[in-house]
Amino acid sequence: MTLYAIYEPKFGKIDEAPQAVPEKFSWAATLLPPVFLLRHGLWLELLGYAAALVALVFAAPFIGGSAAFWLYVLLAAWLGFAAASIRGAALRRGGWRYRADLTAPAEDTARLVWLKLGRDT
Repeated sequence: MTLYAIYEPKFGKIDEAPQAVPEKFSWAATLLPPVFLLRHGLWLELLGYAAALVALVFAAPFIGGSAAFWLYVLLAAWLGFAAASIRGAALRRGGWRYRADLTAPAEDTARLVWLKLGRDT
């Protein structure tokens, strides 16, 4: 089972379902960072990622190609570990409210459990 952070939409937007963000390492964020960031609508984070890549490309002649490669690997691994926090921060910036942590076997199940039982907690 996975721990999910539940976020509810802005006040007055009842037609939107809550978001369940898994609190675990994200292989998608590590292996395909731009796709992960685009899929979750993390535009500001995508710009930061692109700026980091440009900085690595320009720094490569000075620090060496292998050092730049390992710095990229470190950046990708960090993004995999921080993916849940990044998604949560983006939701809070968008007006979503953190409500609870739930354990569930899947994201849809966590949303369903929150809709059925969690509104009172």
